[in-house]
Order: sequence, then structure tokens, then C-alpha cells
Amino acid sequence: MSLPPLPRLGFIGAGRLARCLALGFAAAGYPVTAVASRTSASASRLAGQIPGCAALDDPQLVVDRADLVFLAVPDDAIGTSAHTLRFSADEAHGKALVHCSGASPVELLAPARDQGAAIGGFHPLFLFGGERNDLERIAGCSVTIEADGALKDTLTALAVALRCHPLSIPPGGRMLYHGAAHYAASFALCSLAECVALWRTLGFAEDEALRALLPMLAGTIETARDKGLANALAGPVSRGDTGVVQKQLALFESLGGDHAALYGLLSRRAVGLAQRRANPPAAIDAIAEAVEESLARSLDQAAAGASGK
Repeated sequence: MSLPPLPRLGFIGAGRLARCLALGFAAAGYPVTAVASRTSASASRLAGQIPGCAALDDPQLVVDRADLVFLAVPDDAIGTSAHTLRFSADEAHGKALVHCSGASPVELLAPARDQGAAIGGFHPLFLFGGERNDLERIAGCSVTIEADGALKDTLTALAVALRCHPLSIPPGGRMLYHGAAHYAASFALCSLAECVALWRTLGFAEDEALRALLPMLAGTIETARDKGLANALAGPVSRGDTGVVQKQLALFESLGGDHAALYGLLSRRAVGLAQRRANPPAAIDAIAEAVEESLARSLDQAAAGASGK
């Protein structure tokens, strides 16, 4: 399979991700020739921003007009869409079908491969806001690529054209990769939500809490970027303050529910980070013991609550 140096790009799907990629590739000089979507209005809006790009009602027409087709549809629609597309025998070896999901296997595109097209995955590790500034914000992010041979080279060049860092992922690894990435995105929001909920009992409104917490979170991220995870760790575990850790664990146990279990599990990870330092706190073993004892109690309590005991 060999694509032209600047392949004609097409998009099936015109949502936030497709809009950013299509506009970014076009700005980098790639010919974006066709867009199709579930609604003709969204395809027309995107195509209207790209010179020479056609808004089409039939996804098959995107395949006919492009060398490399990005399937930017919901995960549940990837397999179905792949089964409906046809690659003509005389052109298939010069075409590729690529999905943009982080979780779904590339193997869902097997119908295209069986017709002679190359298949792959191209997943930007980025939260798309749907605004024009996504084009600037995506710079410096990573794009996870799963493909072989010439298609891998092409997708790598496209990632670089967006000013992103290409990452390779082995076959079968997408679900673990995508699930784990939640810790740096959705689960970070869940941690903030837990803090907001607890602070609300002290009389803080959500906007007050976020105004206080978000700068701290931003500073933590910057420190992690500069010093690494272990050296960015702060708080009583980092300082080796056993007494404070024990009191906080006891406090969260007294709250009931799953507050102590969540706090204990995250404290266990904090202990792990502290132990990775060149000079771990002298009291780290005592802290680790306190965390494990609290976890045993809180997990037993959570299990009993779930079983209705």
C-alpha cells in the first residue's frame, strides 16, 4: 500500500474531533476533499470552511474521492460503518480507512482490509471543545497511532502536521490505553467533584471551591511536567507526617459511604510515589501501614454496604 506524499483526505463524521483534524490538516496544506455526516448541515458547515472540500450525503462518496478516509464516528458505529463501505479492486491498494477511537480495536475495520485497503487507528489524546481554538490547543498533545508500513508513516506525518507528538500502540492495547487515560481526564474531574462535595459540607459553594482548587491543580500539573510525578507529590504523605495521615484516614472513615475507600486507595498510590523518590520520607513505612489498615476497614465497610448488610 502506498499513499501519495500528500494524500487526499476525507472524513466520515463532522463532530468536534473531525472539525479540528480536518481544519488542521487543511491548514497544513493537505487536500481535504470530502466530508459526510449523519446530518447534511454539519457536513456543510465543515466543508464550507475548507476550500475544495465537498459536503456529501453518502459516506461511500467520501471513499471514492479520498485516498485516506478518517472514520470519526461513535465507537458503536465503527464496525457498522466499515461494513457498508466499498473499496474498488483497482483502487483499494492505494486507499486507507482509519478510525479515531481510543478504545475500539482497529480490527473493526477488517472489511476494508479484506478488500485491499490499509487500516489503522489515529487517536488524539485531547479533549475537544468544539471551538476554533482547538486548532491551537491541540499543539503539543500526543496522537496514538496503530498502523503498519506506509500508512504508519503517513499517519505519523499527519500527527506532526498538527504539531502533535506521535505515539505507537501495539495491537490489542487500545482498551487499556484508553481506560487508563481517564485518570488524567475524566477521573481528575471526579477527584475535583469529590473535593467540592466534601467542602460543600463546610459551606463552600461549588464556584468558590473551584476558584480555590483549579489554580492548585494547574500548579501541580506544571510541577509534574518540570520535576516528574514523584517529585511533584505534596501533602502529608510526601512530608512523612504520619499523625496527619492517620487523622485524615480516621476522619474519612467516620464519613461513611465510599469516601474512606477512595481516599485510602489514592493514598496508597501517593505512598508509591513517595517511595520512588531518591530520599523517601523516613516515616513512609509507618504511613503505608496506616493506609493499608484503614483500607482494610473501609473496603470491608463498603462491601457490607453494597450487600445490604
